Amino acid sequence: RGGKKKPNQNLIFLSNKEAEGAKERGLVYVWKAGSCSVTPERLPGLSGKTVLQAALGIHHGLLLTEGGEVYSFGRLPWRSGPEESCANSPILENTLLGHHVITVAAGSFHNGAVTESGVVYMWGNNSAGQCAVANQLCVPEPQPISISDSETSPLLSVRILQLACGEEHTLALSLSREIWAWGSGCQLGLITTTFPVTKPQKVEHLAGRVVLQIACGAYHSLALVQCLPVQEMKPIPERCNHCSQLLITMTDKEDHVIISDSHCCPLGVALSDNQPENHVFGPSLETLEGRSVTGTSVLASSDGQEDSGISSPGNILFPDKKEVKEYLISLSDQSFHENVEKNICTESEQVEQLGACIPGPPGTSTSALNSLVASCASAVGVRVAATYEAGALSLKKVMNFYGTPSSEPGSQSGSGSPGPEALKDSREEQVRLESMQGKKSSSLVDIREEESEGGSRRLSLPGLLSQVSPRLLRKVGRAKMRTVALTPTYSGEADALLPSLRTEVWSWGKGKEGQLGHGDVLPRLQPLCVKSLDGKEVIHLSAGGHHSLALTAKSQVYTWGSNISGQLGHLNSPTTVPRLAKVCGDGVWSTAAGLDYSLFLADEEDFQPGLYYSGQETTTENNLYENSCTKTPVLLLSCSKIGYISNVIAGGDNCLVLVDKNVMGYIASLHELASTERRFYFKLSEIKSQVLRPLLGLDNLGNANTIQLLQEMASRFSKLCYLIGQHGASLSSFLHGVKEARSLAILKHSSLFLDSYTEYCTSVTNFLVMGGFMLLAKPAIDFLSKHQELLQKLSEKNEENLQLVEVLNALFFMPFGRLHNYARTLLKLATCFEVASPEYQKLQDSSSCYESLAVHLSRKRKEAEYTLGFWKTFPGKMTDSLRKPERRLICESSNRGLSLQHAGRFSVNWFILFNDALVHAQFSTHHIFPLSTLWVEALSEEAGNVNGLKITTPEEQLVLVSSTPQEKTKWLRAISQAVDQALKGTSDLMLYGAGGNVPRQEPPISRSAKYTFYKDPRFKDAIYDGRWLSGKPHGRGMLKWADGRMYSGTFRTGLEDGYGEYRVPNKALNKDDHYVGYWKEGKMCGHGVYSYATGEVYEGCFQDNMRHGHGLLRSGKLTSSSPSMFIGQWTMDKKSGYGVFDDITRGEKYMGMWQDDLCQGNGVVVTQFGLYYEGAFSTNKMMGTGILLSEDDTVYEGEFSDNWTLSGKGTLTLPNGDYIEGLFSGEWGSGIKITGTYFKPTLYENEKDKPKALRKLGILAVPPDEKWKAVFEECWNQLGCESPGQGDRWKAWDNIAVALTTNRRQHKDSPELLSRSHTQTLESLEFIPQHIGAFTLEKYENIKKYLIKACDTPLHPLGKLVETLVAVYRMTYVGVGANRRLLQEAVREIKSYLKRIFQLVRFLFPDLPEEGSTIPFMATEPKGRRSFCSGKSDSRSESPEPGYVVTSFGLLLPVLLPRLYPPLFMLYALDNEREEDIYWECVLRLNKQTDMALLSFLGVQAKRLWCVSSNTKDACFASAVECLQQISTTFTPADKLKVIQQTFEEISQNVLETLQEDFLWSMDDLFPVFLYVVLRARIRNLGSEVHLIEDLMDPYLQHGEQGIMFTTLKV
Repeated sequence: RGGKKKPNQNLIFLSNKEAEGAKERGLVYVWKAGSCSVTPERLPGLSGKTVLQAALGIHHGLLLTEGGEVYSFGRLPWRSGPEESCANSPILENTLLGHHVITVAAGSFHNGAVTESGVVYMWGNNSAGQCAVANQLCVPEPQPISISDSETSPLLSVRILQLACGEEHTLALSLSREIWAWGSGCQLGLITTTFPVTKPQKVEHLAGRVVLQIACGAYHSLALVQCLPVQEMKPIPERCNHCSQLLITMTDKEDHVIISDSHCCPLGVALSDNQPENHVFGPSLETLEGRSVTGTSVLASSDGQEDSGISSPGNILFPDKKEVKEYLISLSDQSFHENVEKNICTESEQVEQLGACIPGPPGTSTSALNSLVASCASAVGVRVAATYEAGALSLKKVMNFYGTPSSEPGSQSGSGSPGPEALKDSREEQVRLESMQGKKSSSLVDIREEESEGGSRRLSLPGLLSQVSPRLLRKVGRAKMRTVALTPTYSGEADALLPSLRTEVWSWGKGKEGQLGHGDVLPRLQPLCVKSLDGKEVIHLSAGGHHSLALTAKSQVYTWGSNISGQLGHLNSPTTVPRLAKVCGDGVWSTAAGLDYSLFLADEEDFQPGLYYSGQETTTENNLYENSCTKTPVLLLSCSKIGYISNVIAGGDNCLVLVDKNVMGYIASLHELASTERRFYFKLSEIKSQVLRPLLGLDNLGNANTIQLLQEMASRFSKLCYLIGQHGASLSSFLHGVKEARSLAILKHSSLFLDSYTEYCTSVTNFLVMGGFMLLAKPAIDFLSKHQELLQKLSEKNEENLQLVEVLNALFFMPFGRLHNYARTLLKLATCFEVASPEYQKLQDSSSCYESLAVHLSRKRKEAEYTLGFWKTFPGKMTDSLRKPERRLICESSNRGLSLQHAGRFSVNWFILFNDALVHAQFSTHHIFPLSTLWVEALSEEAGNVNGLKITTPEEQLVLVSSTPQEKTKWLRAISQAVDQALKGTSDLMLYGAGGNVPRQEPPISRSAKYTFYKDPRFKDAIYDGRWLSGKPHGRGMLKWADGRMYSGTFRTGLEDGYGEYRVPNKALNKDDHYVGYWKEGKMCGHGVYSYATGEVYEGCFQDNMRHGHGLLRSGKLTSSSPSMFIGQWTMDKKSGYGVFDDITRGEKYMGMWQDDLCQGNGVVVTQFGLYYEGAFSTNKMMGTGILLSEDDTVYEGEFSDNWTLSGKGTLTLPNGDYIEGLFSGEWGSGIKITGTYFKPTLYENEKDKPKALRKLGILAVPPDEKWKAVFEECWNQLGCESPGQGDRWKAWDNIAVALTTNRRQHKDSPELLSRSHTQTLESLEFIPQHIGAFTLEKYENIKKYLIKACDTPLHPLGKLVETLVAVYRMTYVGVGANRRLLQEAVREIKSYLKRIFQLVRFLFPDLPEEGSTIPFMATEPKGRRSFCSGKSDSRSESPEPGYVVTSFGLLLPVLLPRLYPPLFMLYALDNEREEDIYWECVLRLNKQTDMALLSFLGVQAKRLWCVSSNTKDACFASAVECLQQISTTFTPADKLKVIQQTFEEISQNVLETLQEDFLWSMDDLFPVFLYVVLRARIRNLGSEVHLIEDLMDPYLQHGEQGIMFTTLKV
């Protein structure tokens, strides 16, 4: 009595302290096991510590407190001290202090603990190695053990999550979900016969599978394993794709017909070589919802991945006995048990499936096995007979019934098969259940049905086919037309966050009492799947001494194993397979299995858990029934009084519970949430199996659409159902733990729940709108009327004479009520916290979230019902065509509230607004305007448009007039909201936590949408997808025409404008024309690339869809018939202006004027054979005056009439200077008729006259300033100038900025186009060089830097210009154009470029002085350096005036010349070829001499030689020689001149060093030394270098110091 009072005082005391946050949780109560009348006692000595977990052995226990400390109590024989070995109050395990322990486990006489870091500590009895310590009978103190994976190359220690201990073994579950075992016995599941195992080893058999939980009985082990992912459903083929046998067979035996869809391909059995021992054969007993119907099956590889996708994992059936035999023999060759092949028994004809061949543990005699097989065989015989008597049973029943009750060789001798009575019982039970469930769907409709566990089903029908209803057979024959996986399409997300329900139970160890659940009493050395628990959604396993319990998500418990004390909670036999325990109460959510009893924790009426006991019953009176057993579990009333039980633990002597006091209703609310969720799941499962599945199986459910909607609803229902099941399971485990509100799944993963409910709501309302429930009611009428009460019970509707439709309606909308419950419970929980606390806030928010979703979904339901009403009210063809599952009615104008402005008197205009379209219906036609492309605005009153609304769509504008202002406001608001909703899509339907009436803003004017044009002449039938603005495409988008044309790019007010890509299919060539570039107002305009289907490619400017401006046209590849290349000016799609045409086949290049695609005007032609013509052209022919040069310098000047055809007056000059004047006719190169005079000039005249003709070259060519005008014009246009130099400079700078940013933005989409340096260049170009104040050298340098950068990127107009000029220059002077006659033309062209670019630069930088003027040096003039020749300080007397001369050469050549250098220098080299050769020969000859000899040969005076000779160690003047050699590596004349100057300085430096005194050179002294340096430098093309400098050097340098030095070099 004293004990009873205590808790109450405690409670009062603690509830006062609750304000300070003390927790009254985790109180420990203990009592003696073995009786129903018990008084739980508080365990003393744990003042104020919250116990999180406890574990019990036979005579002792462990407790784990919140701080991670471990206490032991009871008999602890392994401890040394006598007072310690039997502890009544808990003793702290000091060794574990400081290691934060997270879980503990107790075996019969040993203990284990796991710390936060995943390390395992073991102590206690170690006689069988169960503590993983070698050669030590007991381990007094907790000792860490090492578990390391030998498969990883550096041995990694394995982190452990959970431990389980048996009598002589221990199992550990690792972080990677694998099992490790140590100790002794077959219950380890290891491939070994040497015990004890003291080094933890991995249970290989389950490696690679996800193990969720482990449990150990005294001598057996259980594991809860996640199922392998379901393979995707594919339409099932008729024949096996390996052995091409029919997959669905009907065999007419003499006594019965077998219809089977369980074909197993003999080729497809996967046998893994590395695990021969995996293939354990054993009869698996199927229990179907608690009925004992058993079936033998051959179990193949435990992973059970089947080959054909039909036979379910593990049940592999063989087409005939021969194959079975071969298969077994092949297996036994691998298997290490030899005795398999002897055991194949074929005594009975009827053995269709081969049963029970189990390699026994070493020691089981072969004869026992043989007798087992014989018993199975005879049982099959009995079964067939019984089936035949039973007459034509329903398909489903026979299917489930196929099987043999197994016998137990341990208890029965010989072949003791149960008699027909047993069969009869089970059959009656089945018939009863069958009638309750009504007609089931055809065997092929459901995948993985919950009721039939064996996926490969064989249907055995008695006798002749005439007895079988044809409809039945038709159903079987009909392949899976409608397959809805009611086991849901598991969302991987939910499975990752919540406990999985797709589980299998695996067991191994000793099976003497049937505790393995395989239907026999044989031991198993390897884990084996308990097939009958497949699909039962087991979530927790408990293992007692010799029995096992499995708790399912539906709050049912399956029990099997020893039932001597009634510990299984039922009296059915055999107990070797799982059966349902008969626990009263509202569903079990926690179990514990003791030595010979079981405890079940179940929900009671008031949500307070009740504890049920099943086992030994010791009564106090000394009469006969001293030790009876409980027939069904008994409620322990005394346990209900102590508080809310959260954990039950069973051991040998004692039972223990952890209890929470219900402070402020917090614990009660949690229990209520969990309990209602579990009941809710049970209910949903019932609806799924009792209503939904039969409905899906019905015939003639209407049209395909309805069936599809029904299937969608069913699968969403299943998904929701599965989620609720997972949640129920997660809440149960939540109650076992710390119970922190913030880790509740409905808070943490609220989106999962919100989404699942919303998805289900969508599919169920869609079904409703299409009249699905009415359609269902017809075919389902007899099914439904039979199960009236069931339906009413499930739908919670108790009114009388309800219509079936309403019942179904209520049934499928029932789940949404649950959202209100969530909201309510969360609010209750919130009130247990301070208002300011984050928990309160979170709970409060979530609660309003669920509440608003509930409101939102009920609104959805109302909308659906309103819409359904509309379809019913206005039946007809038009409305039928509009009826769609997702479509909802918002409002319609049948009340004449809205009419069309200016409509005729008798016209009918009916407007219907749906959530996705506005329908305008007239007499016989109707038009649908999608809302995503609909704009609405109210018209202003003053224009006389009273109550007017303007509706804009891409191709129409309607003005609607409403009858009243209210009507106008209603429609305006309705349309705006509908448009807004249509644009947002369903994704953000819920503003979480916000109420329903959120003030709606106007739908955006600019939006993204898809639209098909129906009448616009240009876009008819085209589909546009992209951005819109007020009814017009505007922004990025894609337009596809019906004829295959496609444009993708930017639009402006309905037309293509900006950058875009365009394709036009060419039917004849079966290829596309493809344009990429700029558009303006629907036409190609600006720069673009057009690839024609013919293979031609045009790259350049467009205007009004035509080639206009500068462009390049490539025709054909080099290999094709007429490859050619044109680059130049175009006007209105024709070549017009200056252009270069390269005709690759003829080997000619034309550079000149064009008109209308023809050569017209002056031009130059060069051929690959060295002919050169310049002169007039007319209509593609040389006509008029021209000059023709051949390779050997023969020149003809005169009249031409056709290509290469001379005709008329002319002069022919021969290479030696002789010439002929007269009339010529004939084609060049094939004999020419001449009438004329021959002149032989005298020797003296010869010299002056010879180059006369060559001097004239270029006069008849196009003047350089006339070339490439279009390129420069394009650049000026880009800067915003009509003509060169005319325009606003600041506007030009704006245009440059715009060009840079738009180009950058365009390239942002494809960053690979911009390298990092490029991006930096672009960024630096954003700064414009300033021009304020006097112009200085510094500013000049800044401009120069800016130009160099600008010309580096084609995104800048100047850069683009330079890039194009380089391209055209190379096009002109490379290939056939590399003709020495073109040299002067090429140089003139460069000078022209410089002049014209300089004009542009001066426009952009107006304070840049004009060509040739000087920038004065600032006062900080550098100290005068020593003049080279005079020795006195340099006052720059030679140059005109001190200062820097501005020239286009100096400013622009550094930018331009390096890019043009290769073709230009090539021309110089060709032109100077002969002189170069002579010079080179000379250089090579002279270089053979020694230094001294060469110097004296060159005439360096003897008195100068001594100074050089002292240097002979090095080569003479080596540095000067090296310096001069660099002339070939520079580009611009200025750089080359600097090199020459440096060479001179190096020479004088050399001499000064030797003489160590000032020494003045005269030019006479200097010249031979310089000559020596030039010879030693051995520069191959020195002549070309000299000519290039001469042609392109700044004119003002000619008389300066550099000029004199250059002249010296030239000489």
